[in-house]
Amino acid sequence: MKKSEGLEKNLAGGSRYRDLGRFFQTVFYILVICSIYLAIEFFFGWGLLGFYPSNWQYYYLLAGFLLPFLYLFIPALKSGPRKIPWYDYLAAALAFVIPVYFSFYVDDMQLGAWAIDPHPFNLAAAAVYTLLVLEASRRAGGTGYFIICLVFGIYPLIAPFMPGHFKGPPFGIEALIGHLAFDSEGFMGIPMQVIGGILIGFLVFAGLLIRTGAGDFFLNLAMSVAGHTRGGPAKVAVMGSAFLGSLSGSIFSNIAGTGSITIPLMKRTGFSPVYAASVEACASTGGVMMPPVMGAVAFVMASLTNIPYATIMIAALIPSLLYYSVLLVQVDSYAALHGMAGLPKEETPKFLPTLKEGWHFLFVLFVLIWGLVYMRLEALTPFYASAILIVLAMIRKETRLNFRKMLDLLDGVGKLLVDTVAIILPIALVVCGLVVTGVAPAFTSGIVDLSGGSPFFSLILGAVACYFLGMAGMLVAAYIFLSMSLAPVLIGAGFNELAAHLFIIYFSMISAITPPVAAGSFLAAGIAGAPPMKVAVNTMKMGLAIYFVPFFFIYKPSLIFQGPVLNTLIHLCTAFPGVFLIASAVGGYIIGIGVLSVKWRLAVFIIGILLAVPSFMASLAGALLAVALLTSLYIKRRNEAQIKEGQVPLSKIE
Repeated sequence: MKKSEGLEKNLAGGSRYRDLGRFFQTVFYILVICSIYLAIEFFFGWGLLGFYPSNWQYYYLLAGFLLPFLYLFIPALKSGPRKIPWYDYLAAALAFVIPVYFSFYVDDMQLGAWAIDPHPFNLAAAAVYTLLVLEASRRAGGTGYFIICLVFGIYPLIAPFMPGHFKGPPFGIEALIGHLAFDSEGFMGIPMQVIGGILIGFLVFAGLLIRTGAGDFFLNLAMSVAGHTRGGPAKVAVMGSAFLGSLSGSIFSNIAGTGSITIPLMKRTGFSPVYAASVEACASTGGVMMPPVMGAVAFVMASLTNIPYATIMIAALIPSLLYYSVLLVQVDSYAALHGMAGLPKEETPKFLPTLKEGWHFLFVLFVLIWGLVYMRLEALTPFYASAILIVLAMIRKETRLNFRKMLDLLDGVGKLLVDTVAIILPIALVVCGLVVTGVAPAFTSGIVDLSGGSPFFSLILGAVACYFLGMAGMLVAAYIFLSMSLAPVLIGAGFNELAAHLFIIYFSMISAITPPVAAGSFLAAGIAGAPPMKVAVNTMKMGLAIYFVPFFFIYKPSLIFQGPVLNTLIHLCTAFPGVFLIASAVGGYIIGIGVLSVKWRLAVFIIGILLAVPSFMASLAGALLAVALLTSLYIKRRNEAQIKEGQVPLSKIE
């Protein structure tokens, strides 16, 4: 495959950005460097020039260096002028000056209780900054996200007038603004702790990987492994999107980035536009929870629960592998049913030469995993891995970073940082609205009342709530709300804490591929030129693992490495054959057996469920039935082949 500049551009969000011009582009580079320096200084404490930033000082400066560029890069309206208007310059200036000003007074802010009784000037500055953050939510996340942030942001003002459990204490606008700007329940709380405390190193690492060619390498590596097999391009889309989705942390940028390459390739080799779009939408959705990097929501989870990120990363491994196994089996079944060959070998990269070209990417990923899992250095490891990647890139002539590449690197990393700050910072409005009004416990009480105390019905109601809250496309905001309201219900019902939070994340993701919203499916449909609703329905079928795997691990946490290792091994030995049968039944084809009629598909599906369910008796029954059924089908197929004088047709087993 050729180098894909479009992939890097889309993953960095470059296609929707305005040109800053030489002066402001230079300022952008300088402030991105300052942001990375701030993070390094904060984590490593080098004290260059005698500067030792405190937590809040670091957070305010980081926001002040990055948020202004959202207003310069992204127009107020999609059809807005590409030339930056005066009001965006003003917004950018205020977004820079206000937090930098606050950073000089963090000691007075915390000791002098600015949140309770702020000076009128500081209150006015905080009010302007709150409006700027709200506007950032609209430009970066869309109207739906803006409405969510606005509703929760003003909820403390209307809470005294709400009925029943949703009634809250009186709260004035001055107190609300003070809490948002000057309290740990606001902008300096969970949002900046996640961005500045953990996420920034991973964003730098992800941007560095993308800009040094990791995207091309992993797509080429997947192509060398699976490109020549039947349905090869679709399998490449699954494997490539799994990794690149982990790096970008965004369902939609992953679809736009990898989909612009894989969808035309799939169509070229015979896949229908609907199917090609469905494959990409499903693969990109799962990438958000694919280790080792995963999306921002995993870091938010680590911050909220105090569960180490390494533990979350390990826990997400088996569910992710189960999800992608279902996709790969369905792709293979589709290719077999439609007689699709892979790409000619001369059009696919060679494995060993490809591995030789990009071995350093695999090495730095090993360093990242080793640092996270073994050394437990969550915040520091991505900086070490980034430094090693830069050194290795400079050693090799093909990947050496010259001045132009360094500017491209700063551009890509900077845009990732700007996007992330603009998306996550407004979540403070949601958190503050939930905390100061106490609405989260009210929501919890409502779920308990509706479920009648039944753990299973609590899960069902929770899954529905996750789906509806995820419709806005803001996975992080939906997760934060439900982690404060639904998670206590599930944990109180006896479910494992880690499993409960992962359950919420997985079901908050499903709206990306589930009608009527299905924003991820619709985006992929646009790239493929396919009917959006047909793509959404087909995507639901392909991504069926995301609907049942969370129920498996919440009832048996051994699937997320919670509990004895022996239990995990036992459930692994049943879960993967089970999902293989489930995917084969949905696809209508079993490798080594052939095409299945409707009655056999139903039988195989039920047996697959029994085998995959992490229950000893169900799995034992499923295993016995699977052996009996597959043996019977194999013998029937062999007899048909003998009747055909040794020819083995792709016959329909009745």
